[in-house]
Amino acid sequence: MPLETSRDTGWLATIMAETDRAKEAFGIEIAELERGRAVLTMPITDAMVNGFGITHGGLVFTLADTAFAYACNEDEHVTVASGADITFAKATRAGQTLTATAERRWRSGRNGLYDVTIVDETGATVAEFRGRSFTTNRTAPTGPAGAGGPA
Repeated sequence: MPLETSRDTGWLATIMAETDRAKEAFGIEIAELERGRAVLTMPITDAMVNGFGITHGGLVFTLADTAFAYACNEDEHVTVASGADITFAKATRAGQTLTATAERRWRSGRNGLYDVTIVDETGATVAEFRGRSFTTNRTAPTGPAGAGGPA
């Protein structure tokens, strides 16, 4: 069941939850959200598997990157990825559900480091992701990109 979040203009992740169209497009739901930590889930559909019948790695990365984005947007300034790496550990298939847990490891000034573990419904590790963040001087957009908000 998705988490209901309350808009907090001092916490950009809560605004992202309302305006994140990519999250909606992939069926990603927020299960837990706190500053520096986020847990998101994504059901794997038939449209998400590659020619080998396994979940496309780019979609596993998308789930991890989305969890990372929610975890690192801890204040009122837009925080973006400055880099990320992923290691795939286990293949999954349509019908499974992935859960990504993102946690802050370090944050100082405008830079941060976040780890994301992606597991399947049995708790088996599917991938490990490490994201590096950079906090900009931009404030929260007023709406999704393409609908009055900044790109």
